[in-house]
Amino acid sequence: MKFLFDFMDKKIAPLFEKGGKFERMYPLFEAGDAFTRTTAEVTGSAPHVRDSIDQKRLMVFVIYALFPALFFGIWNAGHLFNASNGVEGATFLTDILRGSAMVLPIVMVSYIVGGVWEVLFAIVRKHEINEGFLVTGMLFPLVLPPTIPLWQVAVGISFGVVIGKEIFGGVGYNVLNPALTGRAFLFFAYPAQISGDKVWIGSAHTALDNSILGTVAENIDGVTQATPLAVASAAEKGSSAAHALSDAGFSLWNMTVGTIPGCIGSTSAIAIVLGLVFLLVTGIIAWRVVASGVLGVVAIGLLFNFLPLENAFAHLPFYYHLVMGGFLFGIVFMATDPVSCSATNTGKWIYGFMIGALTVLIRVANPAYPEGTMLAILFMNVMAPLIDYFVVQAHIKKRTAYARALNNA
Repeated sequence: MKFLFDFMDKKIAPLFEKGGKFERMYPLFEAGDAFTRTTAEVTGSAPHVRDSIDQKRLMVFVIYALFPALFFGIWNAGHLFNASNGVEGATFLTDILRGSAMVLPIVMVSYIVGGVWEVLFAIVRKHEINEGFLVTGMLFPLVLPPTIPLWQVAVGISFGVVIGKEIFGGVGYNVLNPALTGRAFLFFAYPAQISGDKVWIGSAHTALDNSILGTVAENIDGVTQATPLAVASAAEKGSSAAHALSDAGFSLWNMTVGTIPGCIGSTSAIAIVLGLVFLLVTGIIAWRVVASGVLGVVAIGLLFNFLPLENAFAHLPFYYHLVMGGFLFGIVFMATDPVSCSATNTGKWIYGFMIGALTVLIRVANPAYPEGTMLAILFMNVMAPLIDYFVVQAHIKKRTAYARALNNA
């Protein structure tokens, strides 16, 4: 192997370095070299100048943490399809195969199309391909329904990478989380394919069907099923949202496990918590954001429970908000983005708490948009620099006052 590495360093690398024949293609060479072997170079620019963690390691660890949600999402997509379409002889294996046929193309399109944009901007700007896209390319598919058209995946990831990140200067300079930016674009541009009752479970007419995946029952024409958030938001005034969920077949247990309709990676609280534990143990995640986000949901959820409102959603127990929709996935994997979240410790508490509070507020106050996590995170992404500014100014005032007190003494 040493001979091969020496050959690469002495014969191949100079062709791609400055002045070499393929100088403009250096980002591609560097990406392949970094992928095949561990280099001695570490990140020296934003967002990781605040600590000694190499960006490659950080991004790879986040991918590892996403695996439980990804694998569960694959199984759940296949399981819900097979159960709802009357597939004969469905097993765990056929659920996995069916789910893989639905989910993996979405992941592949996200990585391929987004990767092309990353390479293009790296070549034009003459810098290395940033590893940040490894996470964005995985996060984006996991916040989409398993029935999303692949062309919309391509459009959404393009918008997220180009408009959400590259126009600001690339990784380390973007204001908004790129994956959420792409999802927000799809939600408002193509709402029929990313919201409503018809997008969460695949139709027998659009999914693969053969002897390996199982035979779809002939009398099944189509499948529709609302998400728990849609059911709760549609509960009549004066009624119980918890009872409406129960009548629709949603219990606190199956919402925690995740065997419910929803975005690919956000249905299972257990899978998300497994990823959270891994990130906490490895020291990658900003735990203050997660803790304060949960506190925000609990505080505002309890507040609504005690207010004399007729809104049935307002009286839903606060712990339902933690396992419904995309809150846990968003607060663990997206709100903690080191680029777009608050940088100060005090700011992280404020930032996370407001995400949790706004999530519940949007869900309860706007029945037309029951999932408030996406907008809550994007709004607080924009506010994060302002929060940090006031936190820093408050520290300066305290230290100035302390210094004056010492001088006067």
